[in-house]
Amino acid sequence: MAAHEPRSGETPWWRDAVIYQIYVRSFADSGTRGVDGVGDLPGITSRLPYLRDLGVDAVWITPFYTSPQHDHGYDVADYRDIDPLFGTLADADTLVATAHDLGLKVIVDLVPNHTSDEHAWFQAALAAAPGSPERARYLFRDGRGTDDAPGSEPPNNWQSVFGGPAWTRVADGQWYLHLFDTTQPDLDWRNPEVGDMFADVLRFWLDRDVDGFRVDVAHGLYKEASLRDQELDQDTAGATSEPKESMVARTLRDEPMWDQPEVHDVYRRWHEVLASYPGDRMNVAEAWTQTPASMAKFVRPDEMSQAFNFSWLLADWSAQAFADVVTGTFAALADVEASPTWVLSNHDVIRHTTRYGGGTAGLARARAATLTMLALPGSSYLYQGEELGLEQVDVAPDDRQDPAWLRHQGATGEVGRDGCRVPIPWSGTSAPYGFGPGDGQPWIPQPADWASLTAQAQTGDDDSTLEFYRRALAARRELPVTEAGDVQVDVDGDLLTITRAGVRVLLNCGESALPLPAGDVLVASGPVTGELPASTAVWLAG
Repeated sequence: MAAHEPRSGETPWWRDAVIYQIYVRSFADSGTRGVDGVGDLPGITSRLPYLRDLGVDAVWITPFYTSPQHDHGYDVADYRDIDPLFGTLADADTLVATAHDLGLKVIVDLVPNHTSDEHAWFQAALAAAPGSPERARYLFRDGRGTDDAPGSEPPNNWQSVFGGPAWTRVADGQWYLHLFDTTQPDLDWRNPEVGDMFADVLRFWLDRDVDGFRVDVAHGLYKEASLRDQELDQDTAGATSEPKESMVARTLRDEPMWDQPEVHDVYRRWHEVLASYPGDRMNVAEAWTQTPASMAKFVRPDEMSQAFNFSWLLADWSAQAFADVVTGTFAALADVEASPTWVLSNHDVIRHTTRYGGGTAGLARARAATLTMLALPGSSYLYQGEELGLEQVDVAPDDRQDPAWLRHQGATGEVGRDGCRVPIPWSGTSAPYGFGPGDGQPWIPQPADWASLTAQAQTGDDDSTLEFYRRALAARRELPVTEAGDVQVDVDGDLLTITRAGVRVLLNCGESALPLPAGDVLVASGPVTGELPASTAVWLAG
């Protein structure tokens, strides 16, 4: 089967797809706007044949809308236009048409929780008086304080995901809520104007033939109407950050700013909008919920198509931990008959090669975890550069641009997200490694030792990570479609075995080789003979 041919079957394409995430700034710079070291839409278009040949089914592109770029596009000033940094609407149309000609679907990022402070609505709100219809589109409130200083304190104790208070005071004394950066004011979804605007935005991009939407902070649109204080304990004091622990075993916490029941009415409406267009249009939720059951609510039959399942990404390197994620995910989705999703890396987390220890050992584990993930029913999401075996880059402080880091300047001990956003290497022996024209470094400098990791250097090398991904994705296309209920998961010490129609998957999470059962090897993450080496996965026929 050719890499770009859809898999057969009557189910929607997205239920069993491999989707490749493109971080638009860091994928490919066409040079059409001069030498600026920033990726753009024509650059993506030029590299789509590479993605077809890699064997993915769809691309998800991070925000390219008009934006001041304080959060690299997640601060949107105009949802219906392209930022000149990335191109034009005509470039977007060309990208979508080219992708479709190559058999690839296109998913675009939607940011409905907040706008940029440069959005026309927020500028109108700042110019209007307290209590005005313009301010009612956002969460403006009077502050708290003392008799001597009324209104001088924020309306509640909520903290920003990026650190510090989640409220900023404006010139007339009111405060506005921003659960992220100060330049990203939260919308008030209890105002019907907000819902109407985003329904129109969906239609705008569906009319331009996109195939779906990745919905940023999908759990955050509604807040408890009272905007009451968060009840803090040792676990929550200091930040309302998105959860970092596994959704398989989380400590429940008081979160009046997240995952309110009214949010599901939004996605029921969106479901109707998508269903009015042909071609199985879809949406996928970035929803950091507290339990698998709450995550499953987002993918009920009349709501979202999928929700990101971060449990696989957050799990420890352990056969039992991975087994718990798989069985827990299947159980949570069974009642709503939704397809699972699997992901190991994205633009917000440390690359999984580094999370698994880095170097040769970390790469072996990363390839093994990827191969195991690709055998699971449902959709797999890949992050650009993981097919090259890229590790997290230790970006120098002077080169960091992540607003989450800039807000605290390293005071929390975290280095931010820049290290997974370094532009990827395509060819050559020095920066910018074919990422764009010119001889200089791109917007985040690339390491000096990436020459062996370029797509050009790895192509044709059977031992390379790129050729491993190509083999794995080709093998995946040959698997018969399998439902979660027909998958068997077993753990024997450090050995995880997953059995589904057409394949047995073995993952050795231990430090010693294990006996390899008889069977034809379809694909392996590393060399296998009569044994299954440590940190290795294999697919056996049957």
